[in-house]
Amino acid sequence: MASPAKEMSQTSAAVTGSVLTLLRLEGLAVVAVSAVLYARTGASWWLFAALWLTPDLSMLGYLVSPCWGARCYNAVHSYVVPGSLAVSALLLHVNVLLPFALIWVNHIGVDRLMGYGLKYSDGFGWTHLGRLGKRSAT
Repeated sequence: MASPAKEMSQTSAAVTGSVLTLLRLEGLAVVAVSAVLYARTGASWWLFAALWLTPDLSMLGYLVSPCWGARCYNAVHSYVVPGSLAVSALLLHVNVLLPFALIWVNHIGVDRLMGYGLKYSDGFGWTHLGRLGKRSAT
């Protein structure tokens, strides 16, 4: 059985057209809402700037292998953990954690807006939003 990325390249099943536009607009909405909510926390924008790229440290997993890199990247670039952190912060009244969750969510939203989706184990360029990089002329 071929990997999802290989199937995508063989069948041209990558996300395109209005579906891709909708997914990118969804990223834009996440960016806007998380930035507004972050501003309402009163946390420092210096903190926002200093931590915004932190989720990309997950790309270090690619130094081990493409499969390990995809697993690390996807674990950090999914809304599950920062969403859980935000809900926990609100339910447990630990408001100091909320800005961290919102920075993280904002980062993921920008990635989605720019077309950086969750990764397949075939390599960094194979994402759920399509292939990154130059498109072939075929």
